[in-house]
Amino acid sequence: MDTYTIVEFILRIIASLFTIVGSILITYGGLRSIYKVIMLEIFKKPYEYNGIRRDLTNKIIFGLEFYIAADILETVLAPTTEELILLGAVVGIRTVLGYFLGKEAQEYQLD
Repeated sequence: MDTYTIVEFILRIIASLFTIVGSILITYGGLRSIYKVIMLEIFKKPYEYNGIRRDLTNKIIFGLEFYIAADILETVLAPTTEELILLGAVVGIRTVLGYFLGKEAQEYQLD
């Protein structure tokens, strides 16, 4: 194996790891929110919808950041014009989504 192949292999592993971490964060945030809603509705625990929503939004934003990092690494490995345009579109969409989710999270500050 030459040096380029080893570096490519390592970058692919790291990109996959970032994708997995992003998925775990979003899934964890969703499951945690479901748990809190059930605790609030059925067991009347002292949770607030705004707090639950803010926590979920923060996990989604954080997960999207990992997805963006993974996309950038994958594009570094195959920098064709088509891949660069696709990366730009995906990063743009995720950045806009993250921005608006972040603004929404700021609106729902905990007391």
